[in-house]
Amino acid sequence: MAVKLSVQNVFKIFGDRTDEALKLLTSGKSKEDILNTTGATVGVQDASFDVDEGEIFVVMGLSGSGKSTLVRMLNGLIPPTSGNIMIDGLDVANCSQEQLRGIRREKITMVFQHFALFPHWTVAENAAYGLKVKGAKPAERREKALKALDQVGLTPWADSLPAELSGGMQQRVGLARGLANGPEVLLMDEPFGALDPLIRREMQDELMVLQKTLKKTIIFITHDLNEALLLGDKIAIMKDGRFVQVGTAQEIVSNPADDYVAAFVADIDRGRVFTADDVSHAPETMKLGTDTAEDAMRSMEDLNRNALYVVDGDDQIAGVVTYQDLAAATLDNGAPNPVLEDVMLTEYPSVDADVQLNDLYGAASGGLPIAVTDDKDRLVGVVEPEAVFAQLSGNGDDAETPTETDTSGKERAHV
Repeated sequence: MAVKLSVQNVFKIFGDRTDEALKLLTSGKSKEDILNTTGATVGVQDASFDVDEGEIFVVMGLSGSGKSTLVRMLNGLIPPTSGNIMIDGLDVANCSQEQLRGIRREKITMVFQHFALFPHWTVAENAAYGLKVKGAKPAERREKALKALDQVGLTPWADSLPAELSGGMQQRVGLARGLANGPEVLLMDEPFGALDPLIRREMQDELMVLQKTLKKTIIFITHDLNEALLLGDKIAIMKDGRFVQVGTAQEIVSNPADDYVAAFVADIDRGRVFTADDVSHAPETMKLGTDTAEDAMRSMEDLNRNALYVVDGDDQIAGVVTYQDLAAATLDNGAPNPVLEDVMLTEYPSVDADVQLNDLYGAASGGLPIAVTDDKDRLVGVVEPEAVFAQLSGNGDDAETPTETDTSGKERAHV
């Protein structure tokens, strides 16, 4: 995937003696030392990262960490003290004012926490504001504004005034205003910070749904780690103007870089961070009409598992067989090698790879391994119940390969 935005060794120092402060900072002096020596304040220090096209890159940090300063440098609102900010190969940090205006018109736009809607303009007129600034004709502004409002579900309110909308709907107008310009990069600075928790979660969900269609490159700023973990394809955690860790949600929760990050993730709901794909393993299967019960029992013993899925010639799941059921059939019938079709269970838990672990708990409690399937219902992975419980408890790396367990009489429900 192509890199859309590349930030290289960016520093921002506020004050009159920035050159001196930068030398002190790069020599290892602390922010406090520099402030005492030069009176300059370090906002961002040595930030470097790449954002791929269509990716949501979340910058998370507490107040004063430097995240808002960083995002304002990305579109030239604040010039960096040193470093490069490349968008499609053009350096925002070192380009002409004319080039910067072109980048803002064509490449990048910003959505703020506070909606700043014009109260006497309609919703459509507010959504078209950026287009009006760009000099677009009224008909074009209306057309693009309505398209953007449709994307955020506000078409019926196009001719309403902002006062007639809820807070969450007003924030969607702000988002539509950004989308109407057709930006390639969307900067979102604490966009949901002013919303109450319920509406905030709804907006997070709506953004994820919208992103599946739009595939915009988004830099999202937040102080809420849960929000960062929910939205980010990649996440950067900032402290004192510096990135202390960059990674996926799973990487950060599983392997915090230091005590600062570990303290943040200690109380995180792991069930919302990890998915079926994170705890699944490659499927070991039996072939319908080819493999025998003896083959299945031998494979389970070799793999130290209590159940295996059975697939047909098209790799579609036919059912699942357990060691216990095969052993019981052998004993009950006196047959050394019962037919798999006679023993396998045709009801089994099945999920998509992106299902969160919280939604797997019920299926895992049934005792059977959970089938992970693709959009054509083909088996692409298997989740053992023990792996779900281990990851939810924070012991995912210590999960053992399952041994034989009793699955008789337990619920076997689809998810």
